[in-house]
Amino acid sequence: MGEFWEDAFREKEMMWGENAIALAGDVSELFKQLGFSRILIPGFGYGRNAKPFYDKGFEVTGIEISGTAIKLARQFLGRDVRVFHGSVADMPFDGEIYDGIFCHALIHLLDEDQRKKLISDCYCQLRPGGLMILTAITQHASTYGVGEKTGRNRFKTRDGVNLYFYDKDSIEQEFGSFGLIEVTIIEEAVNGKTSTKFWKIVCKKDAV
Repeated sequence: MGEFWEDAFREKEMMWGENAIALAGDVSELFKQLGFSRILIPGFGYGRNAKPFYDKGFEVTGIEISGTAIKLARQFLGRDVRVFHGSVADMPFDGEIYDGIFCHALIHLLDEDQRKKLISDCYCQLRPGGLMILTAITQHASTYGVGEKTGRNRFKTRDGVNLYFYDKDSIEQEFGSFGLIEVTIIEEAVNGKTSTKFWKIVCKKDAV
């Protein structure tokens, strides 16, 4: 997966444009209203979905597997961005506790063990009362069932990327023990073009 994203970023640089998805703006506003300040963004990319959080004054930490994407992020957002270079499979990268976590379109790229580890690791780095909000591709997406089937609800694209397509049962199975409070379908345009349907998954860590 890492080699694929390195190649993609080298070929297209800011391949999804400079504008954040609508949900990133909505989540940053929600976190601001809740008085959050420290935010973790696994799957940071080149920072387009982190920008609304920077614009609202959050202290943002990212995790990104592509060194090329991190270089682009520093050009796009400034040299002082704090991004760990590595795979989310190697979390945690620090011992910090965060108020909120936002992770878009990443978890469905992972295999089952990696997905479970990401959810658990994010939850462990969340403060009591904090929220983690992730998006995952749905079975309503046009790409569901396209390509080589590599497992239950998992298909390999022509680019060689394995995608796991969530349904409500699999969300409940993987997130149910981690404070799951909301599951809704949203639609996000990819670089202003084709829209894709994602699950918006919200978990809240119980206050002590």
